[in-house]
Amino acid sequence: MAHYAYIENNIVVNVIVGKNETELIDGLDTETYYAQGTPYTVKRTSYNSKIRGNYAGIGMTYLPLEDIFIWPKCHDEAVLNAKAAKWDCTNADHTLAL
Repeated sequence: MAHYAYIENNIVVNVIVGKNETELIDGLDTETYYAQGTPYTVKRTSYNSKIRGNYAGIGMTYLPLEDIFIWPKCHDEAVLNAKAAKWDCTNADHTLAL
């Protein structure tokens, strides 16, 4: 079992449970298979965050150059830490909804 995020304009709009990424379905890799017939890009996501930084959630952003899912920016001064797949922010007055 694996999880897949449906992405529109780099925003996650749905997450589904599907077949393991090592399986071909009708000769297609799983991301291609789940995307066919939809207007969405589909990317695998992982509960343990071993791939693509964070487990995808509806409303999160997919950054294709970094190949990560990221929560919305907490404040304007926050700086992307792509390696950690999070925002670095020195503003102590904020809270993140994770």
